Amino acid sequence: MQTILIVEDEKRVADLLKIGLEENGYQAVVAYDGLMGLRLFRSGTYHLVISDIILPKMDGFELCKEIRKCNEHVPILMLTALGSADDKLEGFDAGADDYMVKPFDFRELNARVRVLLKRSAERVATTPGHISYADISVNLDMREVQRAGVTIKLSPKEYNLLVYMMENAEKVITRVEIAENVWNTHFDTGTNFIDVYINYLRKKVDKDFDRKLIHTKPGVGFIFSDKI
Repeated sequence: MQTILIVEDEKRVADLLKIGLEENGYQAVVAYDGLMGLRLFRSGTYHLVISDIILPKMDGFELCKEIRKCNEHVPILMLTALGSADDKLEGFDAGADDYMVKPFDFRELNARVRVLLKRSAERVATTPGHISYADISVNLDMREVQRAGVTIKLSPKEYNLLVYMMENAEKVITRVEIAENVWNTHFDTGTNFIDVYINYLRKKVDKDFDRKLIHTKPGVGFIFSDKI
């Protein structure tokens, strides 16, 4: 049975999540503040974390960062009333995999949980140790990135975006494809968080190198290539 850690200080919402997840075959454990959530995570084995952002003692962003220090792969779903693009960007930059805004439909949340757990299991089962393209290489086990022998430090979401683009090198990928495969969510045309992260990645991967790898295809999306 897969175990999910819920970090939610509003008891009504926490109870709703726990009951709903257990009815769908998961084991659910609840923490009512960020520090309690971190203690529980460190002392147990969890397949997924659902966390609010506004929490007593430690907010959800800090909790997410601390969890990522312990485990870089466990899926984290942010569930919060903070729904601005800046809030989403901060959540993704802290290491979150997906983001849902309250009030939420439990059926949608359950569907996202299934997708996150499935992709996590597939990644563990099928990911090779390394991936490389041109002069850039990624050690997938250590999550280390180098270009021309220079180590590049990336945030968790920048890293996932780079790996996805490298896995689809020479192919134009749309914002919708990036949203679904990197953020596990539907692309909201009213936000620009994907373009923001593309720019973050460009500054780290391309800025100090003569040969550019990340290119924009206006009106279509992006392509990772050393042939343009």
